[in-house]
Amino acid sequence: MKFSYRSIRFSLLLSLMVVLASVCLAYASGGGEGGDSSQWKGFAFKSLNAAIIFGFLTWLLAPKIKEFFAGRRQEIKESMESTTVQKADAEKQYREYAEKIDKASLEIDGIFEMIKAQGITEKQKIIEDAKKVAEKIKEDAQMQIEQELKKASGQLRSEAVALSVQMAEEILKRNITAQDHEAMVKEYMDKVVNKN
Repeated sequence: MKFSYRSIRFSLLLSLMVVLASVCLAYASGGGEGGDSSQWKGFAFKSLNAAIIFGFLTWLLAPKIKEFFAGRRQEIKESMESTTVQKADAEKQYREYAEKIDKASLEIDGIFEMIKAQGITEKQKIIEDAKKVAEKIKEDAQMQIEQELKKASGQLRSEAVALSVQMAEEILKRNITAQDHEAMVKEYMDKVVNKN
């Protein structure tokens, strides 16, 4: 990058004006008298030297300084552009992750509701199964009770019949005489003969 002639002329003109202003001040204050004027001349000469050195340094270093600041400006601009791109990427990733988290939350809520519904269904099924088992146990118990009652009733009848027969035998033994016995046998025999 080259330094333009316009800026060189401007810096030289500025340096020359500084030197002239110094010289004018030196002559205006001393009026050209004795020792003071030599000090002012020395000051003016030093000022001229400083202005020439300043102009030369400006001419020599201006392209480097300008290049440095232009490069620095470009770096800052690129850094800001890069930061803007990174910020946009980060915001995009944030939105994507936020959407994923929202979807995951919805899925978790859905799974929770599904598990809850399955739990309620399973609970109802267990209750229904328990009711069926209880009903079956009740029916089985009722059948067993009825069977036991029938069995006990049969046993009671058998025992009652046996006791009745035994009591009838005892009553008959006490009340029937040998003549009554012969009359009953004869009557039975007559009935059997008449039937055949």
